[in-house]
Amino acid sequence: MSSVPERSEIDEAYKWDLESVFADDESWAAAYEAVEGRIDELGAYEGRVTESPGTLLELLELREEVFRELSKVAVYARLRSAEDTRNQEYQAMSARASSLQSEASSAISYLQPELQSLTEETLAEFLEAEPALAEYEHYLEDVLRMKPHTRSAEVEEVLADLSEVTSAPSEIYSMLTNADMTYGVVEDPDGEEVEITQANFTKLQTNPDREFRRRVHETFYDEWADVRNTVGTSLEKAVREHVASAGIRDYDTAREAALDGSNVPVAVYDTLVDTVDEELDTLHRHAELKRAALGVDTLESHDLYMSLTGDQGPDVEYDQAVEWVIEAVAPLGDAYQERMAEGLESRWVDVYENRGKRSGAFSSGTYDTQPYVLMNYQDDVASMYTLAHELGHSMHSELAGDAQPWHDASYEIFVAEIASTVNETLLTHHLLETVEDETLRTHVLDEYLERFRSTLFRQTMFATFEQRIHERVEAGEALTPDVLDETYADLKGDYYDPADLAGGIEREWERIPHFYYDFYVYQYATGISAAAAIVERVLEEGEPAAADYREMLKAGGSDYPLDVVELAGIDMASPDPIESAVGIYDDYLDEVAALLDLE
Repeated sequence: MSSVPERSEIDEAYKWDLESVFADDESWAAAYEAVEGRIDELGAYEGRVTESPGTLLELLELREEVFRELSKVAVYARLRSAEDTRNQEYQAMSARASSLQSEASSAISYLQPELQSLTEETLAEFLEAEPALAEYEHYLEDVLRMKPHTRSAEVEEVLADLSEVTSAPSEIYSMLTNADMTYGVVEDPDGEEVEITQANFTKLQTNPDREFRRRVHETFYDEWADVRNTVGTSLEKAVREHVASAGIRDYDTAREAALDGSNVPVAVYDTLVDTVDEELDTLHRHAELKRAALGVDTLESHDLYMSLTGDQGPDVEYDQAVEWVIEAVAPLGDAYQERMAEGLESRWVDVYENRGKRSGAFSSGTYDTQPYVLMNYQDDVASMYTLAHELGHSMHSELAGDAQPWHDASYEIFVAEIASTVNETLLTHHLLETVEDETLRTHVLDEYLERFRSTLFRQTMFATFEQRIHERVEAGEALTPDVLDETYADLKGDYYDPADLAGGIEREWERIPHFYYDFYVYQYATGISAAAAIVERVLEEGEPAAADYREMLKAGGSDYPLDVVELAGIDMASPDPIESAVGIYDDYLDEVAALLDLE
């Protein structure tokens, strides 16, 4: 039986180097106690925030000292817990770190309400009287911007204290799906038993044997059917928390509250959804090409991930993927390329799946650590693209951290998802230009089309689902598993109109953790749209456009997202980047259709 290895069976060279954060768990514990002992220092400034420019500067510098060390404590614990979600010691460490973060947030919850007592004129006087405050100007102006939605110091403290409780649905969901659930075992075409996991499900859905794909699909979603009430309740409670929190802060909707935190107009979200909805014919064309490529009368749910080539494609081992990804980013400049190569040599990446490891992939770290990338690498083209994606996030963090002070280095997700997809797009161009193996070239083209499908269209579908279920709660209506199934199935049917969707696909919402992240997913779709436009500029104009893009990355969170993206020459308030991205997608469909003689 093909099974997932234990972590101890994986070579150290393919595990991330967390010892560079803390040498061992004892060092972590000492750091935890040290930062815990400093939290009371934060409370000493309550009621004094605006007594003088010097006092304000002292508090902001103290806040930075405490939270920078706290971030290291938290990230170490969380990354250790992600290595094996069954490890109770590391789960306890992660929970303790989360509690400490809540305690620290509560201790300084008075900061924004007190700052908001300042007028713009008084703030200008503070900045003139204490030149060192100038570096905090964007932060201070943003705090004043949020004044209508900030409650009293007492209420803010209560909300901070409740953060552990309000995050419970997401944490419970994570433990259920990563640590407790199993997803079934099926017999592959060679008669060998294969364990289905969240990490390998998509790859198994690309197996050329259609009956095997059907068994995998139905077995997988049958497991989700057994927990639909639990998952449905957890998602319903998460949505209600989003709606309640928005109401507490005097927003009309949860969506408005979520987007206002990064100062992204709701119109940007609506423009994305409306523009993609008008372009669904292009997605339907992709589905029809898949049906023709597979030689079937009707495309079904278990066919959606299939390659247009009809097979799984060549293996791409991790070391080969690393080489190609490094080569691909050459248009972004020598320094960018060398920094990425050095990071990979320094064990930024935890490469392979192990039993109990958190599913999916992410890039993490803090201002004072190297980036850390979690992968569940599957030796395929898709995994190579995921590596490129996460390294885009890591390089964004590196460049922003170098260029910005701590309080301006953290960037919004809206910008982050551009950095990740620029790398994917560059990888596509590089491989199509340099690889001679026609089979691999075809699969690269197909993979990029799949990335467009799953990022631009699928994530916009997710965004629409998320909006609809929040609107239902805001209207005082029930949000049951049946309602979630029906809402999701209706949307899936619209987006994949040429297909006959069955086999439990209406329960797909259960396996999407991003629905707990409060209007997060739309940024994947805006990100790929901006990325496509940026790469076109870089490849056409060369170093000047690459320099503009690097400036965007270096800006971090020093300005609002739309203004940061504009540094790279892209206007995300307009539908133009989205329409352009769909046009690129359609052009690639033309290319693959001609290559495979499908039309």
